[in-house]
Amino acid sequence: MATTTIRVDTDTHSRLQALSKESGRSLIETIRDATEALGRQRFAHQVATELAALQADESAWKAYLAEADSTSVADGISR
Repeated sequence: MATTTIRVDTDTHSRLQALSKESGRSLIETIRDATEALGRQRFAHQVATELAALQADESAWKAYLAEADSTSVADGISR
């Protein structure tokens, strides 16, 4: 895999090194993990924001629930 150089302030670099050491992973792996976590966090925030907007519109929320109910598939787990 090709690599490149990025510039970060010394505090961030120290924190990344500490995280790497704690996890026993390389600095590259730690940065990759952090990037993935940030992407997931932003995606979750976007979903939550859109869901809140949908819930604020009563007719849209009812339509969403009706569609979700009509397309749900049983998972085979009994309660």
